[in-house]
Amino acid sequence: MAEARGAAGNTDRAARRVPVQRRSRERVARILDAAADLVVEAGIEALGTRAVAARAGVPIGSLYQYFADRDEIILELVRRDTAEMDEAVARAVAALERPTMRNVVEATMRAFVGVYHHRPAFVVIWWRGRTNAAVQEFCRAHNREIAAFLFAFAQQQGMLRDGTDPVIAELAVEVGDRVFQLAFEHDLHGDERIIAEGIDLVTGYLERHTRGR
Repeated sequence: MAEARGAAGNTDRAARRVPVQRRSRERVARILDAAADLVVEAGIEALGTRAVAARAGVPIGSLYQYFADRDEIILELVRRDTAEMDEAVARAVAALERPTMRNVVEATMRAFVGVYHHRPAFVVIWWRGRTNAAVQEFCRAHNREIAAFLFAFAQQQGMLRDGTDPVIAELAVEVGDRVFQLAFEHDLHGDERIIAEGIDLVTGYLERHTRGR
């Protein structure tokens, strides 16, 4: 799933520093954490490079060494959070002793919810803002990568009928995306009723393509 993160929404950062040393990585992490706090507290509209620098306690010039503008900060926040989602989904699916379509869907969607609770800024950026073209492009590519990962897993487990079109996984992920948007629209914790119904909805669709159905 790393390829989508590296390719989608890629901005030209050749003129800016890539954090390699520990001190630089910690400074970038501080900038991203400050931006995330501001997004959650006041929304995307309140986010600005000077406000982020002040909140992070770094000179504005130092921030510009890593990020050209607020859009690059937002995109990097999304990259960080989706990387955490990838890891959470991979762990959740790998932990299933006897994978079925239902428990794969539930494990996957619950893994996403866990990250949304831990990274509420992503909820504000994606589910409430969908802020700019780069973020939209990146998240759409990430959805396709997640779908490909889950489709390959289902195939390896012998869960799918022969000749099943991979597009079913892409559609399922996009439906899940919409479920989460509705569930988190007004509550950073998410509406559990919508989440549970969404799991049933996605499961029912995918079970139509399950071997032996």
